[in-house]
Amino acid sequence: MTPTFSRSVILLAAGIALATGVGASSGTPEQAVRQAPSPGVAPARQSVARAQARVAPVASSQPATRPAASHATFDQTLLTTYCTRCHNERGKARAGGLALDKADATRLADDPALWEKVVSKLRSREMPPIGSSRPTDAAYQAAISALEQSLDAVSAQRPNAGRIAVHRLNRSQYANAVRDVLGLEIDVQTMLRPDETGYGFDNIADVLTISPGLMEEYKLAAWKIARLAVGDPAIKSSVATYPVSRFLDQAVRVDEELPFGTRGGTGFTHQFPLDGEYVLKISLQRAYAQNVIKGLREREQIDVRLDGRQVTLFNIGGECVNSTEPRCVAFQPKLNVASGVRVLPAEYDLYADKDLVVRFQAKAGPGRVTAAFLERDASATEGGGAPRKPLTQWQTDTGEGLMAIDAISIEGPFGARVPRETESRRRIFTCYPSDTSAEPACARQIASSLARRAYRRPVTAEEVETLLGFYRRGREKGTFDTGIQTLLEALLMAPNFLLRVAQDPADAAPSTNYRLNAYELASRLSFFLWSSVPDDELLALAESGRLRDEQVLRQQVRRMMKDSRSAALIKGFFSSWLSLRDLANVVPDPAAYPDFDENLRTAFREETELFLNSQIQDDRPITELLTANYTFLNERLASFYGVPHVLGPRFRRVTMTDPNRMGLLGHGSILTVTSYSTRTSPVVRGKWLLSTILGSPPPAPPPNVPALVEAGEGGAPPSTVRERMAKHRANPVCASCHNRIDPMGFALENFSAIGRYRTSEFTLPIDASGAFPDGSGFKAPAEFRKLLAGQSDVFVNTVATKLLTYALGRGVEYYDMPAIRKILRTSQPTGTTWSTLVTGIVTSMPFQMNRTAAAAPATRADLQH
Repeated sequence: MTPTFSRSVILLAAGIALATGVGASSGTPEQAVRQAPSPGVAPARQSVARAQARVAPVASSQPATRPAASHATFDQTLLTTYCTRCHNERGKARAGGLALDKADATRLADDPALWEKVVSKLRSREMPPIGSSRPTDAAYQAAISALEQSLDAVSAQRPNAGRIAVHRLNRSQYANAVRDVLGLEIDVQTMLRPDETGYGFDNIADVLTISPGLMEEYKLAAWKIARLAVGDPAIKSSVATYPVSRFLDQAVRVDEELPFGTRGGTGFTHQFPLDGEYVLKISLQRAYAQNVIKGLREREQIDVRLDGRQVTLFNIGGECVNSTEPRCVAFQPKLNVASGVRVLPAEYDLYADKDLVVRFQAKAGPGRVTAAFLERDASATEGGGAPRKPLTQWQTDTGEGLMAIDAISIEGPFGARVPRETESRRRIFTCYPSDTSAEPACARQIASSLARRAYRRPVTAEEVETLLGFYRRGREKGTFDTGIQTLLEALLMAPNFLLRVAQDPADAAPSTNYRLNAYELASRLSFFLWSSVPDDELLALAESGRLRDEQVLRQQVRRMMKDSRSAALIKGFFSSWLSLRDLANVVPDPAAYPDFDENLRTAFREETELFLNSQIQDDRPITELLTANYTFLNERLASFYGVPHVLGPRFRRVTMTDPNRMGLLGHGSILTVTSYSTRTSPVVRGKWLLSTILGSPPPAPPPNVPALVEAGEGGAPPSTVRERMAKHRANPVCASCHNRIDPMGFALENFSAIGRYRTSEFTLPIDASGAFPDGSGFKAPAEFRKLLAGQSDVFVNTVATKLLTYALGRGVEYYDMPAIRKILRTSQPTGTTWSTLVTGIVTSMPFQMNRTAAAAPATRADLQH
């Protein structure tokens, strides 16, 4: 590791300090890098940047005492009639901390945050609570409309764009940026720790802090990435192991990318660091107790391929059937007379896979490696085979059953050679010097090109010179390539790369809105839709100033959503919002759910991701997430859902006829992540529905809540979850929350903890009836979905709020709600589709603007002067 790396860490810390205004100073040797968080546009662009970043005009800051005359007037008697009996100063501790007895609806500007809470409660019909006297639906609508119009008028007079000063790239954004700048796919999970989350997402600026430990990880990651990207000849041989889950059923073709006529196995992408020779070794799955290899009685062939080209065809199994060879005979050591003879497995049973080793040549770069068993019956076709065995039957303690792959390791390189043709080298070496005299000019060209893409804007001569200083240090110790490699290390550690900083205009007053400059807008857009850096087209539009044109911006949104990189929305936004990330960690009890295996987990994830991607690419209405009559199935998942005539591992679009399965709420992924490992949970599902779908999360549970009594506990007869929950709610401490959560959670009780539809539990009929917060009742999942569709405005508002949170990288506050209402009003004439929602967000004030920091509080010394 080069000594310049330690300096890079120091410079990163200094750059962060400068960007946040903590400990900033000037005049030091590191000043050139420390200034990096500033926009740093080239001198020729500075006048354009200043014009683009000028302070936005702000309306009068005088209090808005009354809404405009054209607005509907809020009837304050509604509060005194229905609300203030509970929501008053004396009882607000028991009423969610909300007091309305002294609130004046003619002075909404005095406390807009309070009135936005009132709007939210009225819109969801949560208040007044069920059982109390409630307004008519017309009264609800009139109150909501009047309050929203008045709040929007207040916002127009006192706009607040919200503030984000420094925004670190999260782990996914870092990996995508490395991919798009250097053309290198990296395994970021082995390089950087997981990010903290806020508001349900891992891209929230406030929680993306940088610790000394994380800076060390960045340092090591930059060193590794630079070596891989350039092709460092000093890279030593190492071993990478790719395990296969024991819970993957390898009796079938497990992946569409594996060759036809195969079963089991695995596929993965391996980054070959250099051209050279590599060694691949396969380990076979062992039985739990005896540790013997499974399935050795049958002859098997394992097909190994690299990028579709066969590397070898291993033959294994069957050699020791009826054989008396020493390696095939069980070892029987003599013990004392009392204990008799102890029989140990034969050598072949333990080590038959030791010869599954092959050496092969590979070129540097990513390579797709696959290994799978050939079907022994040449006439075998997909589908229609023997019934699938449950997990508990094919995971045995003996060597019986089918042979399966446990892990594949790749070691190398041996006899390595520096690559000349890789994607990363093509992107880095935009020139290559013919002799030493041409090296400085070429290095400058490379530094300028890389920095422009990595920093996401034009770079100054001073910034390029700083990078060239690192190049010269590396060049002194080696070749031209070594110098560029050292430059890359510094580039990947630079604050300009790791941080997105909105630089406040120098002449702006505290707490003032201003427009992001064009390059900051391009970055905010690309990190929203792609979780990565802007491409050349976006940067060119920012440079010309055309990105500010709303029509151009709309065209870019359409282009970017059609780009394959928009899949980052699935991995980033949807996975967090819908809790799909938790699917990788759920472990349903094998005894209770023997049908669950790794194949089903993978199918659950694939179904939902394909469905969400189709919704975006086809620009469907947002409400169709809940009502769509189609999904994507392969044979394994179709069989689980009871859908006939779907064969093979390939996923295809299938029209669903079961009304209970339509939309996201019928997906096994959603139903599994909202359950416990041993049973369903109306509490978890109810909380998920309230928070994720209706945008009205319940309060945190009080301390020392007693646990739910499980089925049969204490010798009691079996009972349904609903029966046990009824007893749980009898406790007054529990009832306060459960009376709101449980009626929603029971809507999905017909689905087991892994999403299988059922009508009974412990032979007792399941009651899936419940009610919405507004009292609307339902008796089955299909009825629940129909009622939910009737509250589409609430759902769309929730989606818009969540998506704006993700797009901005900060929590949505009360002052953002008028912008959300404007976004939704704009899209209503054509229906709120994904393109109209995304475009509305991108053209909104919170997205296009930022706010200067508030004035520092006056000190005692200031007051004395």
